[in-house]
Amino acid sequence: MGKSYFFVGIGGSGMMPLAEIVAAQGATVAGSDRSLDQGRLAAKFDALAVQGIGLHAQDGSGIMSSDQIVIASAAIEATVPDIIRATELGCARMTRAELLAELFNAAPVSIAVGGTSGKSTVTGMIGWIMDRAGRDPTIMNGAIMKNYGTGARVAVDPTETSVFVSEVDESDGSIALYRPTVAVLNNVSLDHKSMEELRLLFGDFLGRSAWSVVNADDGEAVAILEASGGELRLSFSANGVCTPQSLCARDIVEEPFAVSFDLIDATVPLGRVRLSVPGRHNVANALAALAATSASGLVVIGEAMAAIEGFAGLRRRFDQVGTAGDITVIDDFGHNPDKIAATLSTLHAFPGRLLVFFQPHGYGPLKQMGRELAYAFRSNLAEDDRLIVSDPAYFGGTVDRSTGSEALVEAIGEQAEHIVAREACGQRLVALARPGDRIVVMGARDDTLSDFAAGLLAALPSA
Repeated sequence: MGKSYFFVGIGGSGMMPLAEIVAAQGATVAGSDRSLDQGRLAAKFDALAVQGIGLHAQDGSGIMSSDQIVIASAAIEATVPDIIRATELGCARMTRAELLAELFNAAPVSIAVGGTSGKSTVTGMIGWIMDRAGRDPTIMNGAIMKNYGTGARVAVDPTETSVFVSEVDESDGSIALYRPTVAVLNNVSLDHKSMEELRLLFGDFLGRSAWSVVNADDGEAVAILEASGGELRLSFSANGVCTPQSLCARDIVEEPFAVSFDLIDATVPLGRVRLSVPGRHNVANALAALAATSASGLVVIGEAMAAIEGFAGLRRRFDQVGTAGDITVIDDFGHNPDKIAATLSTLHAFPGRLLVFFQPHGYGPLKQMGRELAYAFRSNLAEDDRLIVSDPAYFGGTVDRSTGSEALVEAIGEQAEHIVAREACGQRLVALARPGDRIVVMGARDDTLSDFAAGLLAALPSA
């Protein structure tokens, strides 16, 4: 590749796998991160160093040449010393999305996964199917795939049929940069942007693709496809709505940490599929992945069905941390209304009280969708469940912090409790827990939540 990249914020969920991909393709890669300077998440940065990626303090010292291309995440402000130094040297600048889109659009076959929820899981499923089918994919995922232990996989021997699989982000508008062979639209609901903005972004996304794969159970997604002029290859339905151009699921059987279903192609039964991840929402995710790989023309459906059963899931997606004293701790990425509802619904398919901890993933998102978050919790908590909410994740910067967690808790009602500090939230959860309970840690954009979940397990009585 011959280029030199410096990633400012290299530990971010979208930055780290991209850095790994360009490093594996032969570029010189280095980076800095605020978490590294703070001494947090050492294992993550050790994993980067093992790959030959240079790590520097975020003080400008890593920017040493005008030949370096500086990649900065959206959260990086102009006052960060690395950015100041890059400006002084006249370094070329790219956003994470611009670099990813450049690699993605150059691939002979590309599959982009968009939507409000399920993007990372569907991306991982598609990548795993392609890998098991011998298609040697490059995979760019914003979550760690358990099958690989990382968020990235790089093609070993790229060929003219090489496939690049990536989730694409609507929250910053960067979805507009991608020109996929196959565009997958999981679902559309309020998250980071207004519905009007989302309809425009997702419509253009489908319109630019050669083929579209769309969730037939999501009215917004269907309407966006119809308005976009995009070419539908397949739709999918977890509600058993089978049409001549669809894959659908019937006879869904849920297990605590798995789910199975009959796969139907239009009207033709194809066989039974069992997933190693739970919940009806993962049936929809699996259907999206099966439809996308089929739409690519690179994998036959029988191969895809066999492969997807070996998909181990993603870290922090309904991750069972462990059980102590008949109390189970689960670590989950739930942070928007759809994800929260899906996780709580999956848990309520089986007995046991829920003690839910929620850390909003930022002051901005809390202000944007506080009403919808409150509704998701009110609608999906059982009568004896309890919810403990900490202050939102905050790592510095100039974000408006006028709307905090106390407003969310007030909108939810008696089942919710606001405790400012996360440590105190943990103490409260352990004090409340009794045999048969499930403690669920929810939140995003903060890798230390997994450490928090592990600490809760350790604090529980063993019997």
